[in-house]
Amino acid sequence: MKKRTYPEPEQWYPKNPKKYTGDVNNIWHRSSWEKRLFEWLDKNEYVIEWNSEEIIIPYISPIDGKWHRYFVDCFAKIRNSSGQETSYLIEVKPYAQTQEPQVKRKITKAYITEITNWGVNSAKWESAKRFCKQRNWKFLILTERDMFK
Repeated sequence: MKKRTYPEPEQWYPKNPKKYTGDVNNIWHRSSWEKRLFEWLDKNEYVIEWNSEEIIIPYISPIDGKWHRYFVDCFAKIRNSSGQETSYLIEVKPYAQTQEPQVKRKITKAYITEITNWGVNSAKWESAKRFCKQRNWKFLILTERDMFK
């Protein structure tokens, strides 16, 4: 089986830096989908403020039972057309990674990786949901199905 490779992160600069609440010289996207989200957050008039990987949530990994840090892809505070503000933590993932793996008869390295990733992501997302609930925020997982409608 061919080892999966990931693209190198690319630096990105906002056109509206006043809306960005982190270091505007330290914004990196790891996928074209993240870049697309950044562009939308940057130019959308209803977005009050946003940042990328500035919020860190502790979680316990089901793999080793130890505490780890989850760097959520984005935070955004958005005002709707009636003036109500809502804060969101947003994770960008391929749709396939948001679905629990199907049980397979043959245990392969790929299958073990899929189960491991699902377990870790599920632990991260449950911690993010609790974090958001405590603050009256919303947690969103965006996939290509959401971003390319």
